[in-house]
Amino acid sequence: MTPPDPAVQAMLEGRRADTVRRRQRVLTALTEAAKDGSEVSVAAIARRAGVDRTFLYRHRDLLGQIHAQAAEPPTVPGGRGPAVSRASLQVDLVAADARTARLAAQVRRLEGRLSEVLGEQVWRESGIGGPDDTEQLQARITTLEQQVVDLELKLQDQGDDLAAARAANRELMAQLNRGRDTPPPPG
Repeated sequence: MTPPDPAVQAMLEGRRADTVRRRQRVLTALTEAAKDGSEVSVAAIARRAGVDRTFLYRHRDLLGQIHAQAAEPPTVPGGRGPAVSRASLQVDLVAADARTARLAAQVRRLEGRLSEVLGEQVWRESGIGGPDDTEQLQARITTLEQQVVDLELKLQDQGDDLAAARAANRELMAQLNRGRDTPPPPG
């Protein structure tokens, strides 16, 4: 076995040293983020450490540490306990949006009901009122609507009969016209 080329060996050692330096910067960035309560995400830590995100994805142990720290609630600077996390704020926002939607729907229902009640009250108090025979008028409307439907059906039947009569008339006229065009049979 031949010994490795010194230039290749120097490049490998330089690359290893660079990797060690970048790993240390990532660990330092994680520690600082935990101390000052800043955002812990792959992008934030990569930006803070001055490395590319792909570096973190190639080093699964660093990626695991970032995800583990991101899952923990951050501490407030000064050691006063856990701070509000981004995830908890997002959950609170979703819950507040849902509650707002429910309350808005309830307000619309209540406004509609209030409008109906006030409308009836004003209608009664104004003295204008509607006729006392509202139910009779409603029954008459229903009867007239049924008559309209019956008349529309009758009209449609008559239209169909008329179309059939026209078709028969055209056919008879065509037969008569053919009869004139042909000479009588020899007899």
